[in-house]
Amino acid sequence: MVFFDIHSQINELQDYLTNKSWLLPEEQIDTITKPGDGNMNVVLRVQTNQRSFILKQSRPFVQKYQEIEAPLDRIAVEHQFYTTIQNDAIAQHLPAILNYSSEDYLMMLQDLGHCEDMTYTYDQRSISNTAIEILVKVLAAIHQTKAPIGFPTNLALRKLNHQHIFVLPFLEDNGFQLDDIQKGLQQLSLPYKKDSVLAGKVTEVGNNYLSNGSVLLHGDYYPGSWMTERDQLYVIDPEFSFMGFAEFDLGVMIAHAVMASMNKSPIDLVFEKYPLTIDQTLTKQVAGIEIMRRLIGLAQLPLKRTLEEKHYLLRLAHKMILP
Repeated sequence: MVFFDIHSQINELQDYLTNKSWLLPEEQIDTITKPGDGNMNVVLRVQTNQRSFILKQSRPFVQKYQEIEAPLDRIAVEHQFYTTIQNDAIAQHLPAILNYSSEDYLMMLQDLGHCEDMTYTYDQRSISNTAIEILVKVLAAIHQTKAPIGFPTNLALRKLNHQHIFVLPFLEDNGFQLDDIQKGLQQLSLPYKKDSVLAGKVTEVGNNYLSNGSVLLHGDYYPGSWMTERDQLYVIDPEFSFMGFAEFDLGVMIAHAVMASMNKSPIDLVFEKYPLTIDQTLTKQVAGIEIMRRLIGLAQLPLKRTLEEKHYLLRLAHKMILP
């Protein structure tokens, strides 16, 4: 499949954007830089003589793990998500879409400035109550948004995600060399991989994830999708969005708040602030699965924890899944 590659030279990108009328009159590209390490897609910051903006393009593979195939049309899902969210209350927390090209799997977005993603909370070992309250408010607004008929099912990307959340981390022989990540982690993981009752519950929740639901989800609501600059907080990267169950987003959020803070207090705060009716047991099950898959799966986090601390998190996650 042939489409314009935004990794092209500046003069080629200048011509491409000019021909698409995406540039302002007399606008010239000065520099192209990477705003951060993208996991799924190619993301570039374009600085011109008049402004800066972000270009985001999907590939037929995961950008960070290029041996893993991924559906190209995930950028269309992200575009549909942003155009669906028309909530003035949370507009300040989302980037604006400036242009979109379906044939080149490319989106031009507002540059949110030199933000940093909230993975720093893992090192800080804390996430503020204020941040949690804002994140819950944004998530509730997303979940209350009425999506148009025909919103993408995103099933191909969900199936890929399903393997890495609900299947591969719980297989004894999955090809992941956990001791390469941290010596002793492989042995630590074995009781959970051999737990047939746990496997049954994980499979049940995973089947729910693959089913179509009625709630618009962000789909990847974790610190890598949360950006901050001073007191402002943004939510980005909704390419995993689909119509599902609210407990999935909430559970993922809770899991990362727990891993960052190393305590259970965020669970009660999220439940207190989230305004809609949910199944708290299912939410905790999702959270527990997310904690486990981030500790013993391929999608590792920049989470500096001792083996004993990871053992604590795994035990806690197990109790959340099988209370």
